[in-house]
Amino acid sequence: MPTVRDVTFDLLRRLGLTTIVGNPGSTEETFLADFPADFTYILGLHESCVVGVADGLSQGLKAPVLVNVHTNAGLGNAMGNIITAALGKTPLLVTAGQQTRRMLLGEPFLANTEAEALPKPWVKWSYEPRRAKDVPAAFMRAYAMAVQPPAGPVFLSLPMDDWDEPMDDAEVFRTVAARQAPDPERLAMFADLVGHSTSPVLVYGGDVARCGGWEEGVALAERLKAPVWLAPLPERVPFPQDHPLYAGVLPPAIAPLGKALAGHDLVLVAGAPVFRYYPFAPGACLPDGARLLQITDDPAEAARAVAGDSLLGDARLALAALARHVAARPAHVSRPAQAAPVVPARDSSAGASAPNPALTAGQVFAAMSDAAPAGYVAVFEAPSSMAVFSQSSIGRITRPDSYYMTASGGLGWAMPAGVGHALAERDTGRNRPVIVITGDGSFQYAVQSIWTAVQHRLHMAFVVLKNDRYGILKSFAAQMGLSGVPGLDIPGIDIAALGKGYGADSYRCETADQVRERFAAAMAGRGVTVIEAVIGPDGA
Repeated sequence: MPTVRDVTFDLLRRLGLTTIVGNPGSTEETFLADFPADFTYILGLHESCVVGVADGLSQGLKAPVLVNVHTNAGLGNAMGNIITAALGKTPLLVTAGQQTRRMLLGEPFLANTEAEALPKPWVKWSYEPRRAKDVPAAFMRAYAMAVQPPAGPVFLSLPMDDWDEPMDDAEVFRTVAARQAPDPERLAMFADLVGHSTSPVLVYGGDVARCGGWEEGVALAERLKAPVWLAPLPERVPFPQDHPLYAGVLPPAIAPLGKALAGHDLVLVAGAPVFRYYPFAPGACLPDGARLLQITDDPAEAARAVAGDSLLGDARLALAALARHVAARPAHVSRPAQAAPVVPARDSSAGASAPNPALTAGQVFAAMSDAAPAGYVAVFEAPSSMAVFSQSSIGRITRPDSYYMTASGGLGWAMPAGVGHALAERDTGRNRPVIVITGDGSFQYAVQSIWTAVQHRLHMAFVVLKNDRYGILKSFAAQMGLSGVPGLDIPGIDIAALGKGYGADSYRCETADQVRERFAAAMAGRGVTVIEAVIGPDGA
């Protein structure tokens, strides 16, 4: 008779979930025993890295991914990147082993007490099957929950003695829709409002990229001759940044964001929250007389919007429908003014080497731009250098599915997510190199990711901006007028030595020429490279 394991693995095959990203413990070994030859196991050395790798792999494949961590302690380690996956709407099936059912009442060692509560509220569904025979059906429901809009992570707690239980070969497989069409009547209302506006402006967010709406977003902008802003703190780039209608990235604060939209009578926000703010800067969230329309696949996102009317639905479908229903505007349009950087750049000069002992981030990015290939994937987590990066050639994203950033603001996501993207590039045959740009503070959260990249012989470069500090926190303290904040300096770390210890080709670079040479070699080669780029304390 088949076992729970047999039925479950057959279901996983039919769902396309044959890659498991994990870090095993004793409560997971019964699940992984006699691991099938047609499945692939990707080992991460820390549970936060495991979830980050799965997140990047899922985004790169545009498909859900199965994650396996170790009971309550492993799930706790994973929570930071589970939060990022939730805010980034990445469909992950996160599983953790549970102690043997026959001992659970006494709460033995490694028991995950209240397992369903631990990952909430950052998973869409959390469940521990009441019977061993419910495990396959629980996986099917978890898959359906993960992929349905808004997509996101789900969690299953799986007792370790369930897997060898006999059960009938039950048919639990079914298909579910993963896209939601907008309501036709409300869509017609939106089209009428857009068509009758005198000066519309478009704001695109990560959902436009996630649903594959790059071309539809461009088509609507060109039909309306309307400028396009990216929503604040964009985790994806959904619009070409070399397009004449590209206006920049909206600042993540109330008053400057409202000011950036001045002169427009209608603001159409597609695939983004309204709005994602960070520092408190009181003022008007919209210019006087402006009306806001929002397109989102998330009812909760629509409910918490600070202004405007909402339309629930897939952004790609809605943008395509709007383009069909609104009249084309006159061809002449002036290039929109670019947004001011969120974080002011101190020095973005592109000289061959800095006059001072240390580089600036701008010089690092300029050197990388000189050696960048035609196609690449950039994964970014250097907060204090975000504005400078966006102004550089390598940071100007002109192709879809080429840029990714944490959606939560938590550190330690980009490095493992970059590994996941590199796995996806290899497995899909696209074979674009993956470039992870990270600060030296962020680097410490996920340094173990390098090992996984090396073991899988991925084509990656980790470029680490080293200024011996949490630069973004120093900038924030200065902006808020704060002084005497401890814990903002992190001296004495040899980044290149750490990279070498995990098996990567690793180099310390102190001039732009060195960065250019090492980065060019990394892009031309096929392995994993760590570049420690030493920048000055004020070299954002």
